[in-house]
Amino acid sequence: MRAPTLPPQQEPRRRTRRRKSFLLSFLGWSFAAFVVLFLVGSAGAGYVLWQVSKDLPDYESLAKYEPPVMTRIHAHDGSLIAEYARERRIFVPINTIPKRVIAAFLSAEDRRFYEHGGLDVQGIARAVFKFIETKARGGDRRTEGASTITQQVAKNFLLTSDRTIDRKIKEAILAIRIERAYSKDKILELYLNEIYLGIGAYGVAAAGLAYFNKELKDLTIEEVAYLAALPKAPNNYHPFRQKVKATERRNWIIGQMAENGYITEDEATEAKAKPLTVNIRPGGAHIFAAEYFAEEVRRSLMSAYGEAKLYAGGLSVRTTLDPRLQQIGRKALIDGLVAYDRKQGWRGPVSKIDIAGDWGVPLGATDSPSDIAPWRLGVVLSMEKTKAVVGLKPARKQDGSLTDERHAVEITLDEIKWAKVPGKRTEAKQISDILSPGDVIYVSPKDEKNLAGVWSLMQIPEISGGLIAMDPHTGRVLAVVGGFSFAMSQFDRALQAKRQPGSSFKPFVYAAAIDNGYKPTSIVLDAPIEIEQGPGQDIWRPNNYEKEQSGGPTTLRVGIEKSRNQMTVRLAQDMGMPIITEYAKRFGIYDDLLPVLSMSLGAGETTLLRMATAYCMIANGGKTVRPTLIDRIQDRWGKSVWRHDARQCIDCAADHWANQPEPDIPDDRKQIVDPHTAYQMTSIMEGVIQRGTATSLKALNRPLAGKTGTTNEEKDAWFVGYTPDLVVGVFVGFDTPRPMGKGNTGGHVTAPIFGNFMKAALADQPAVPFRIPPGIKLVRVNLKTGLRASPDDTTAIMEAFKPNEEPDDAYSVIGFSDPYAQSSASGQPQDGGAWQATPSAQPGYGGGRGGMW
Repeated sequence: MRAPTLPPQQEPRRRTRRRKSFLLSFLGWSFAAFVVLFLVGSAGAGYVLWQVSKDLPDYESLAKYEPPVMTRIHAHDGSLIAEYARERRIFVPINTIPKRVIAAFLSAEDRRFYEHGGLDVQGIARAVFKFIETKARGGDRRTEGASTITQQVAKNFLLTSDRTIDRKIKEAILAIRIERAYSKDKILELYLNEIYLGIGAYGVAAAGLAYFNKELKDLTIEEVAYLAALPKAPNNYHPFRQKVKATERRNWIIGQMAENGYITEDEATEAKAKPLTVNIRPGGAHIFAAEYFAEEVRRSLMSAYGEAKLYAGGLSVRTTLDPRLQQIGRKALIDGLVAYDRKQGWRGPVSKIDIAGDWGVPLGATDSPSDIAPWRLGVVLSMEKTKAVVGLKPARKQDGSLTDERHAVEITLDEIKWAKVPGKRTEAKQISDILSPGDVIYVSPKDEKNLAGVWSLMQIPEISGGLIAMDPHTGRVLAVVGGFSFAMSQFDRALQAKRQPGSSFKPFVYAAAIDNGYKPTSIVLDAPIEIEQGPGQDIWRPNNYEKEQSGGPTTLRVGIEKSRNQMTVRLAQDMGMPIITEYAKRFGIYDDLLPVLSMSLGAGETTLLRMATAYCMIANGGKTVRPTLIDRIQDRWGKSVWRHDARQCIDCAADHWANQPEPDIPDDRKQIVDPHTAYQMTSIMEGVIQRGTATSLKALNRPLAGKTGTTNEEKDAWFVGYTPDLVVGVFVGFDTPRPMGKGNTGGHVTAPIFGNFMKAALADQPAVPFRIPPGIKLVRVNLKTGLRASPDDTTAIMEAFKPNEEPDDAYSVIGFSDPYAQSSASGQPQDGGAWQATPSAQPGYGGGRGGMW
């Protein structure tokens, strides 16, 4: 049977239904597949995110983050001395960072920072488009990044800098979490304080100082724009090596700042027109000549707080340094060392170079200390009979290269005559007697303020020394000069060198005596003495400096004024060395002085700091002080963690002044000797300057006290002296002890250095007399005998006595025991001489106080 056929109009309808069914099936299948793929993709992405998130750092640690901050050392007036850090960073809160600085970094790094939630979708899309465009063109140039500031914080604080997909995913996750946990300002604060900006500077505050030597508030538009150019790659925009690229990047950022509305177009145009100019901040001590002081502070902090705290703890240290006294001290010491060295003659040029070509290159390659300004290294270019032209060593640029500038000065015959003709020790008649072309020498202007004036031939001294200035009432060290040049030797002769103080120790022997019953007018025999030192040992025969000089019966005062060794030994023998050992420890000069008589003459080794501190205790009336270079230490938050003055001031917390009484702060200094004893020693040491071994200081015409010191063969020369409010100690000697030459004593070498320092330091201050404690009586006595002076006595002085003391009418002689010899008015023995030059000829000689004169 034949199948029925459909009508023609029904066939298209069937095909349409089939198509719709197929389309619906395809759509259903596609949707199902999409769902499956979406679920699988989501699961895969979730798995990847889960895997990546497993070991994500704790972003909450940012709330507790304390960035490594440099330690800064300041002088007592607040001026900066030095900075110590591995990462030079100064942390600044966001509310103190100028808006101009923030604007520059936002324009350069993340213009939509305050709009996105951690990831900048627009920036990512732009970066992807740029990447595709670059690849399509066949380029391999690194495309622009799309990292936000939040992502950079995540990377810098919590991740590594590896360029991997894994790290980028972690960075994105952390950025979103950080945005949810912290405010935008907190994130920006972390970023601006953490980023590395080149030349060792971390954070914007340190970079402002490093590149421009300015605080953030003082930076100009072009300067903040340059800093904002650096986070991407500081070396690519180095201000010297990549100046063109750096300027282009800076100007682009200035344009972005204008486009974003932070500055006007006129300001942008003006800023772009300015050249890129930096002022690289120097390293090391920022106060000239303070290197030794800064180094001692650094050592102290290292010892107290450790390396990590010193270089990353952000300590703020207020020191005791007086910058003015520091520079005065350096000049005084160097002038003194040069004065001694010139007397020893010329040792020849530093080296010799070829001046036929560009002499600046070999001269620039010649090493010279960096801290001896105004001295300059130079080379003799040409000579006439009475003058020479010296080319100066080219200065170095901020990038370390030599400048192309060549400067020359003239030195005349008069300015080299000190050198003497080598081998003849005669004065030069012409320049060629001393110098020749090509000689590398040091020169210096006679007037530091007039570089166009007269220049002199100089020579780095072989001898060295130290100087220290202190406040006698607090122990604050106001200045330290540890040698000629810190760049040449970091060994500090003021604080570290242990040397024999010689006669500068004698005041403490005499202070021990006066504090234990002796008087300034007590008589000690000044005559040769022999001391047996035990079986098999040579007999010790101490001599005065001038061996033939022996004064006979002499007062304690004159013993100090004239620095008598023989009578000092007799006095020590009479008292006993244990008591001197005790007083030496009490004054802090020695921890445990060997109780032998030679130690009474300063044979034990100690430091200049200890000696100066001991003199402080005499100057302040006998109260102990602790020497310190540091007043106060604060942590990174400004909290004081250490103070030298540990006294508590309960009444100092008043919010305002309302005419209330001044706070009463107790004096907790321990009294180590009677204040009357301290003043008597001060009075005696005033005599050292008026009549004794330091009479050159009388020219200062102000109250001064002090004592010279010279060791055997003039290997060490000392002078420690003071006014009522300033103690200064000076030491001069070779680092490896050797004789300085006959006559180079404390009075001739170190006292002039002390005098030059005091003259400059006290130039604008009135003369202040020494403070006399209540109860002291000033009585007119004969200088030689110590007895009451007659009205017509021309040698009479005013002597200080304690309340219970009076001048003697007759005296006994310490160190002589002849009971039959009586004194005459002149103090000389009668009947042909009751004492003799050889002590051993007298029975019992050298012990006891017997023997009335």
